[in-house]
Amino acid sequence: MRKILVSAGEASGDLYASLVVEELRHIYPDAEFFGCTGPRLRAAGVRTVVDAASLAVVGLFEVVAHIPRIWGEYRKLLAAARAGRPDLAILTDSPDFHLRVARRLHRQGVPVVYLVAPQVWAWRKGRLPGMRRTIRRLLCIFPFEEEFFRRAGIDASFIGHPLAGLVGPSTTRDEFFRKHRLDPARPLIAVLPGSRRGEAARHLPALVDAVERINRVRAVNALLPASATTGSAFFQQRIGESTVKIIEGGSWDAMAHCDLALAASGTVTVEAALLRAPMVTFYRVTPMTYRLGRMLVDVPYYSMVNLIAGRALVPELIQDDMTGGKIASEALRLLNDEAARAAQRAGLDEVSATLSSRAGAPRRAALAIQDILEGEVTHAS
Repeated sequence: MRKILVSAGEASGDLYASLVVEELRHIYPDAEFFGCTGPRLRAAGVRTVVDAASLAVVGLFEVVAHIPRIWGEYRKLLAAARAGRPDLAILTDSPDFHLRVARRLHRQGVPVVYLVAPQVWAWRKGRLPGMRRTIRRLLCIFPFEEEFFRRAGIDASFIGHPLAGLVGPSTTRDEFFRKHRLDPARPLIAVLPGSRRGEAARHLPALVDAVERINRVRAVNALLPASATTGSAFFQQRIGESTVKIIEGGSWDAMAHCDLALAASGTVTVEAALLRAPMVTFYRVTPMTYRLGRMLVDVPYYSMVNLIAGRALVPELIQDDMTGGKIASEALRLLNDEAARAAQRAGLDEVSATLSSRAGAPRRAALAIQDILEGEVTHAS
């Protein structure tokens, strides 16, 4: 019986890894899976050693207060690996945590498959030698990554994005508007502040201010679909008398049916691109994290959508530029210009096509893992 360690520290990684586990169960029905899990991995039958929620911290300095807890979870996961002696490990995203785990697993003789490449093409290129030594196969979800990592001597494959072909609405626009009692005569703005409480709390004041400014010029529906990791009560306590309506979940429907999304830079912008939602992107961290990050990060754009497109396809409002006034200005420009929204949608279609793979990313990942487990290369990328 195969034993596979699976670890994911973020909501997106939890989803991606769970899709791969589901594919692997078709290949190895009796396999045992255990590790660091979120709700999706638990639903896929992965036994929890560490709860992924304990690792969800963002920022270079914000993480400091959480180091003792994260160190304890790290040791717990490695102890489970020593006791369980897995045939292979699947580590997903969260490089600050997982690259350390990869080193220790490599020493234990456990082959490491890394899903969602660390963004060392943007910063911390000093990680490359360690990755070359410890990672058996790197599975990339963005097309430009494969060549970058292969040039660095890492066995990397572009598998496509796990969300391509998966994201989609569950209702029609009319049904969605009726369900949430939205005015069909008004455009819909999807407010997407981020899936973690820390980032959402930083972004929310400017977003609420932006919606109020937009409403003074043009009446809109503004809908905030709360993620499972934040919950609607978190936002209800913070928005006061705002016209932003909060719902539990439903982010894909909101993006699919919106006229415009206000989206935190991250996975949600990829989801919005796949759902053809015109968007304004933003992000804010603590001032100290931003100052240090500017010295370390070397990318032409912050939004993954723009990096994939290779041009400024969507507006980016980062740090001090993320104000209610600037968000409202960019939003109104797009809302009032159908041609500009259509041009952005055409670019998003190009991004979506780039992220797709014929076999589907989870299936390609499972076949790559099968190759390693069985000592073959029949399914190499």
